[in-house]
Amino acid sequence: MSIKPKIEAIIYAAEEPVSLEHITTLLKDAVVSQEGAPLADAEIKARVRATVDELAAEYAAADRAMEIRQVAGGYRMATKPEHHDVVRAFAKSLKPPVRLSLPALETLAVIAYKQPVTVPEISEIRGVDSSGVIATLLERKLVTTAGRKAVIGRPILYKTTKEFLLRFGLKDVSELPSMEEFEKLASEALQLDMAGGVADATGVPDVPETQGEASAEAELARMEAPVGEEPAPPAQDETEEEVAREEAAGD
Repeated sequence: MSIKPKIEAIIYAAEEPVSLEHITTLLKDAVVSQEGAPLADAEIKARVRATVDELAAEYAAADRAMEIRQVAGGYRMATKPEHHDVVRAFAKSLKPPVRLSLPALETLAVIAYKQPVTVPEISEIRGVDSSGVIATLLERKLVTTAGRKAVIGRPILYKTTKEFLLRFGLKDVSELPSMEEFEKLASEALQLDMAGGVADATGVPDVPETQGEASAEAELARMEAPVGEEPAPPAQDETEEEVAREEAAGD
């Protein structure tokens, strides 16, 4: 298999400019396998450089909206300058990111992995009362009610919503990361909290509104958000919703 699509994927996925040395290290075995014979490190690097140049030339074609730029000693993908206006308008039309505190992220994870689940069950797993956090997740439309559990007191059951799948880029809950991967995400969120930021669903710290707008302007050249209008979240059971809010407010 050609290393060109591999290089394209690396440059596209890179948050920071990725150096030629880094790409070479990652694809060393693939280059050797493609050639079918041992190669010196200098030869491997030359093959990778030639492929990057070839890929950049393809993206430079007039019918391509993206280009590969050399920035700060590495390569990154960006939209071409002539498309910045439409990208800026698109970025401003997007919903703002969902920002979650660590307790909210933990509670959402419990619901995602254990759904349908009640508030007492969530609180038992977390070791703290979770009713207030549930109210926040309901407001963000990340969770909804799923009837009542057939036990004494008939507590309300909660499950994740279509909005949750949209925000986390999942086809369905079967695509949820392993618990180990989620623990790593939670750990990163905790570090951000300790540094003074509030992690959102993607682990990005919260920032003041003006600073966020400036950061957005700086990143408009990158196509990081999926193209297309987000579908509306599914309708919720208003009666169950009201009961849930009353219970959360009363605890």
